[in-house]
Amino acid sequence: MAKKTLNIGLVGYGFMGRTHSNAFLQAPRFFDLPYQPVLKAVCARNADRAKGFAENWGYQSIETDWRALIERKDIDLIDIASPNDTHAEIAIAAAKAGKMVLCEKPLGRTAAEGKAMVDAVQSAGVPNMVWYNYRRVPALVLLKQLLDEGRFGRIFHYRSQFLQDWTISSDLPQGGEGLWRLDASVAGSGVTGDLLAHNIDMALWLNGPISEVSGMTETFIKERKHSLTGKIEAVNIDDASSFIGRFKNGSMALFEATRYARGHKALFTLEINGENASARWDLHDLHRLEFFDYRDEGRLRGWRSIHITDGDHPYMKNWWVPGLQIGYEHTFIHQVADFLTAAGQGKPVAPTFEDGLACDYVTDAVLSSAKTKQWESVPSA
Repeated sequence: MAKKTLNIGLVGYGFMGRTHSNAFLQAPRFFDLPYQPVLKAVCARNADRAKGFAENWGYQSIETDWRALIERKDIDLIDIASPNDTHAEIAIAAAKAGKMVLCEKPLGRTAAEGKAMVDAVQSAGVPNMVWYNYRRVPALVLLKQLLDEGRFGRIFHYRSQFLQDWTISSDLPQGGEGLWRLDASVAGSGVTGDLLAHNIDMALWLNGPISEVSGMTETFIKERKHSLTGKIEAVNIDDASSFIGRFKNGSMALFEATRYARGHKALFTLEINGENASARWDLHDLHRLEFFDYRDEGRLRGWRSIHITDGDHPYMKNWWVPGLQIGYEHTFIHQVADFLTAAGQGKPVAPTFEDGLACDYVTDAVLSSAKTKQWESVPSA
């Protein structure tokens, strides 16, 4: 049976634009989907570079104004892979135009922006999703299954880190292309909304809502040259962010993110401890899940390393043969496959905009707590 075509309009051609484009191309080649994605148009302000991106990835046309892209009748889905300060305006307009909407994380620069985006997609009734791609790592999907099966019993602790080192140099400017994450007016926040959001979203998915937080942030380099103005300006993002907290299930939370951990490029780790079992995972070894089960026979009890490559592991039957690994780019492919499958069934699939808003509420609370030096409650999405 012929598949229905789904015309994609991508906004942005940076790192995330590449991962998303690859996912749209590869998903129907490895998964049986109700839609056939068509790379219809890419939108960016620089026409020459947009043309080069389009030629490389196979987009049929370009636009230099996202409004023109949304107005096109031949576009079914708007994929937002542009800087954070564009997310809300584009997503709201796309929803009002009746388009499916995918948006990079964080959903909004603030929870207020995120709430407006949620209201827009819910009012329009359009399928929507946020690109929290790590939810599609097979090892973490397996962990989610084990938790849902009750193998851990009562959960006591959840801890997670995301460590990088790329902003340590004081010579690094802020703002402009490639460095907008250092400009608070564009990014909204620093590592809290960029890195820690991944840790938080994963925790909300695996362990449920966070009820309260106590946070601390630091900006190590107070001033940087701005790429757009050429002037030395105050740095208003957080270079490092950490918080303790409490989940609604009573377990304790411990989170840390920084771009000042020399020697670490993308160390994303998590560990969860329950009364019967524990598990830990590391992005550097993403195809492995470390698992400990106290109910094992005493003389054989210990940490085991589960290599996630067999056909009965999440997603793996769609790939190679047991023993062969997949990587970072596959998480985006899995997300496209899940989204298109659910859209074909008329069902939502997580993480929806509402899930993204739940994460925004936590990041807002962390930043607020860092300023007030008090515990902050986290609203429900």
